[in-house]
Parts: sequence; C-alpha cells; structure tokens
Amino acid sequence: QVQLVESGGGLVKAGGSLRLSCVGSRMTFSSYAMGWFRQPPGKKREFVAAIGGSTKIETYADSVKGRFTISRDNAKSTVYLQINSLRPEGTDVYYCAARGPYCSGTDYSRESEYIYWGQGTQVTASS
Repeated sequence: QVQLVESGGGLVKAGGSLRLSCVGSRMTFSSYAMGWFRQPPGKKREFVAAIGGSTKIETYADSVKGRFTISRDNAKSTVYLQINSLRPEGTDVYYCAARGPYCSGTDYSRESEYIYWGQGTQVTASS
C-alpha cells in the first residue's frame, strides 16, 4: 500500500521560512507527479504547488508564486516544499499528494486527479 508521510511543519513567525518534506514508500516515486495542497480551518483544501515526475516541471498557485518552491529527489522518494515569507494567515494543514500516472493534462491543480494523500502536517504562522 502506497504511503506518503509529511514532516517539517510547526510554528513560524510571519515572514519566516520553513521546509516541508514528504516521503513516499511502496511506489515508483519518479512515475508520479507530486503536489502540495493546504487547508485552513473550516475551509476547502486548495492547491499550492506541483512538480512533474521525471520532467520536474513546477507549477504554482498564484498566491504562492515567488515565495514557495517545490522540488523533489527521486532517489530519496521525497518531495519538498520550501516556504519563504510566510504570511500571518493562521494555521494551515499542508498535504502532499501523488497524481495519478494516467493523468496527462497540464492542469496540476485538480485535486480529483491525486490518488494518494499524506496525513498532513500543520503550519502555524504567528504575527
């Protein structure tokens, strides 16, 4: 059974930086595009960033462009999300997810196309 495990969340001052990690197991990691999503309390989950499996092409939500960077190390079956200039938006839970390998479209923001999900890691920005 595929497993995705996030780590790296915590309490950060607004304007600070954080790096999230997500390790995949029991999967051919490089075959999957990987995405990061986040969910504020009481709100819908939203797309943050995605990266191609072998191409490593990066896609970002407009709200995080220039501040967040997604990357991956296929040898370590790990995808990262570098968060800079964190805004004081409270607490979000960040999830990593693996996109279905049969998905060929260029819109990586569609949550329905992600078939495996981690349990999430909480990021709190203090003002």
